[in-house]
Amino acid sequence: MSIFLARPEHVGEGIPVAVKDLFDTAGLRTTYGARLFSDHVPDRTAEAVERLEAAGYVTVGKTNLHEFAYGITSYNPHFGEVPNPLAADRTAGGSSAGSAAAVAAGMVDAALGTDSGGSIRIPAACCGVVGFKPTWKLVPLDGCFDLAPSFDHAGPIGRDVETCSRMLQALVPGLERVEVGSLADIEVGVAWLELAAPLVRERVQAAAALFPRHRTVGFPLPEGIGPVFMREVAESHSGLFPEHADAYGDNVRAKLERCVAVTDAEFEIARRRFEEYRDQAAEAMQGLDLLVTPTLPFVAPRAFKDDLEIRDGVEIRAAVISLTIPFNALGWPALALPCGPAEDGLPASAQLVARPGQDALVLAAGGVLERALRLGTGP
Repeated sequence: MSIFLARPEHVGEGIPVAVKDLFDTAGLRTTYGARLFSDHVPDRTAEAVERLEAAGYVTVGKTNLHEFAYGITSYNPHFGEVPNPLAADRTAGGSSAGSAAAVAAGMVDAALGTDSGGSIRIPAACCGVVGFKPTWKLVPLDGCFDLAPSFDHAGPIGRDVETCSRMLQALVPGLERVEVGSLADIEVGVAWLELAAPLVRERVQAAAALFPRHRTVGFPLPEGIGPVFMREVAESHSGLFPEHADAYGDNVRAKLERCVAVTDAEFEIARRRFEEYRDQAAEAMQGLDLLVTPTLPFVAPRAFKDDLEIRDGVEIRAAVISLTIPFNALGWPALALPCGPAEDGLPASAQLVARPGQDALVLAAGGVLERALRLGTGP
């Protein structure tokens, strides 16, 4: 089992950060979680990593992930399974599981991940830490292997909201901070509680209730946009798949076979639904500052290997990403924040979301909410 794939021989002074092995690091092996790149040592470092290092962060290790970041278990047939530090029989999520697990295990306070369908927020929720997916394109992805460019984001994972806020300041120099004096200052919509397991629903509802101005809203879920994501994945692997299909693990190979089979007609229908969904979401958000939802409908699922995901994986994966991928499609900032024990004593996670460009508001409100949850107090 593996959280760290590689550790530099000489680590300088600075703030330790673990970097998902999807980001290029000059002179340090970068595999993208794939056998095809097991000996790949880049000449350049990804821009997001360079920005962190310029701000005083030091890369202390590259973290394991689901192969090519295309999955939610981080069971990697080439480099091992990422364990969940909270419970050995539960998945650490994916695809940025190594980054979340490194934080949860106390190896580092801060880690860098990517998120295309929930890949920062899902493992953060499973491992009981904080994960933030910024507005699309806010954090550069130069030097990071694409999964589905219209959905791909890079962002921080940390032990608390402040850690993520400081990382985002380093990743986006000049980003202005927002001060939230009281949760009473924020108009909040609450959605999708009915889709969650009983104790997860109870915990997220209690967290949302700490905002005095909260109300239930009918926020839409996307329908029929999958072929857009799948077409982009197929294009990202053009030149590698299917020419080198045998070098892929069974799990990702099976998904890529479905991706390359997407027809132009299916893609065009999905693209229109994609645009319609963005209009529906913007309308539903009118009059609100934030949206609060569960991050996952349940606590960390019991661990399952890639052969199980192939048999049942379409349904399992759809359930795991159901409440996170909407905000990849929209490109909106979204924070995953642990909000108390739920089923089997494992953490529930609340998701705080705002319109594009409101990243600082999400993090500021998340910080106030985090303190209120720890103190067990209201606004």
